[in-house]
Amino acid sequence: MRTAPPLADQHAERGQPLRPDAPLVPAASIAGRALIIVIAIMTFLASLTAGAAILVAEASRSWSEQVSREATVQIRPAPGRDLDAEAEKVASLLRAAPGVASVRVFSKADSERLLEPWLGSGLDLGQLPVPRLVLIERAAGASLDISALRKMLAEKAPAASLDDHRLWLERLIAMARTVVVVAMMIFTLVLIAMAMAVAFATRGAMDGNRHIIEVLHFVGARDRYIARQFQSRFVRLGARGGFLGGGAAILAFLLAGPMTRWIGGAPGADQAEAMFGGFALGAPGYGAILAIALAVALLTGFMSKVIVFRHLQRLD
Repeated sequence: MRTAPPLADQHAERGQPLRPDAPLVPAASIAGRALIIVIAIMTFLASLTAGAAILVAEASRSWSEQVSREATVQIRPAPGRDLDAEAEKVASLLRAAPGVASVRVFSKADSERLLEPWLGSGLDLGQLPVPRLVLIERAAGASLDISALRKMLAEKAPAASLDDHRLWLERLIAMARTVVVVAMMIFTLVLIAMAMAVAFATRGAMDGNRHIIEVLHFVGARDRYIARQFQSRFVRLGARGGFLGGGAAILAFLLAGPMTRWIGGAPGADQAEAMFGGFALGAPGYGAILAIALAVALLTGFMSKVIVFRHLQRLD
């Protein structure tokens, strides 16, 4: 039976002297740069996805708080009805209601300005039956009895109807939850793709160092010691790629806010800022990105360790 030549003879045949401090897994045997680039790209995408989910969740919470603090009374126009007088009457009734902090009456000009984003500016809306709006703001720590307010308005101001924005709020929350769920699905797929890339790189490294693994295994080296050599190497690669991609994602979020304000006049800029809250990720969000980068390094090392252990078990 032919046995494998000693490790020193193998290095001598290749013209490479065996140094006492040489690593078990030579750096040149792993496509380090390619793997670092792949891990950096995957970490960048995962960090962007997680950051976007955090921004949408925080913006949704802010929208919900703002919308739940307000209610709107609409006064419908009708022939012979003085909308301004009716609006002042409704405002007086609402100011006396419990839990109301402030009441704002929208004038005809204010109501027409609200229609400009949909109808355009410069139009004569004098002939259109534009309703009057009265905005109610709830007092801090108090609650509005919507049923009681509706009953009062039905008795004393039949032309007025109260909208507590509940339908809009439910749709808003549903949309935000959908965005967060989709973002988490993309995040999971990115991690799976990165784990597969690390697995292929680990198998390639084992194929290139099969003789080293087999010699160490047959001379009695512990499987844990052999796997640790691969793990330490891949943890370093994962850390370099992970923190490179995470740093790029942090830089992208830091630049997104000023860029959005700079192009504030462009179509969709206001909607993007409303959706993502000005891209102000905050310390917890940046901490989450750094945690993702660290988790990527640990995941890379863990995957390599598991694959090496499985290979060593097949040698027994």
